[in-house]
Amino acid sequence: MKTNLTSIEDLRGVFAVPPLARREDSVRSLDFEQNDRIVRHIQSGGITRLIYGGNAFIYHLTLAEYDEMLHWWAALDDELWIIPSIGPSYGRAMDQAKLLANFKFPAIMLLPCSDPRDAAGIERGCREIADAAGAQLILYLKEEINFGNDKLAGLDVVARLVADGICEAIKYAVVRDDPANDIYLDELLARVDRCVIISGIGERPAVVHLRDWKLPGFTTGSGCIAPHLSQKIFAACASADFELAQKLREEFLPLEDLRDAFGPARVLHAAVEAVGIARTGAIPPFVSELNDDELKTLSSVANDLCSASC
Repeated sequence: MKTNLTSIEDLRGVFAVPPLARREDSVRSLDFEQNDRIVRHIQSGGITRLIYGGNAFIYHLTLAEYDEMLHWWAALDDELWIIPSIGPSYGRAMDQAKLLANFKFPAIMLLPCSDPRDAAGIERGCREIADAAGAQLILYLKEEINFGNDKLAGLDVVARLVADGICEAIKYAVVRDDPANDIYLDELLARVDRCVIISGIGERPAVVHLRDWKLPGFTTGSGCIAPHLSQKIFAACASADFELAQKLREEFLPLEDLRDAFGPARVLHAAVEAVGIARTGAIPPFVSELNDDELKTLSSVANDLCSASC
């Protein structure tokens, strides 16, 4: 795996957020043969940046499973930039940081916390977690109050962490009805250079975020099914062909609609298996598998997207 970042250009591109395959055994053990298949499929579409977070149910990994994942990630192709997630609680993150310190991940993503928190406390925790892990953080802004109820104080913390080299990048994933109208993102950009902020909500807002807000890249879940198409969206945006980018984006919306309706991670987990990329198998509690009717609907939509990318 990639162990160093060469420049800010490393943030200019598509970041896949893959599911995590498990066996159908009594402990739902991790299936690295199938996970290799998922990675190879994504890489075949030109995507070399992979964030393992919510779609992989990292929230629900045991510490022993996390250690297994670290060894697997570390052995992957040197072309790949693997970004493990950590947390979301302070104690959990510090336990994981002790394991991460044995490796050379250049950056790790701190999962958004919904537990008791405030801006000053989050700042102290981020600094301690980064120091313990020996890696810079990618901060995940999923809601305006992720850094406490004082929203602007939270953004001031983000700015200090960036300025001090604790934060490498920000995954911006606050959902808006109109992503072109976002006062909170405006406030973030008043404090932090846009070159370190990546669009973090998949293809739905990606074109607007790259066109109107000039963000350098975007994350994709559905792009794990159709990585070529996600790459084409980025290439079209990079060449300012936003009409083409919007047209390509439309191909993803049926699957994105199902992810919004049934749950993003559980839909992607099932979709990867439905199109024959890999056997993703069981998913861990506290999440349940799709029912038969949902799977039938998903199979048709996912295969249409897969066909569109050929």
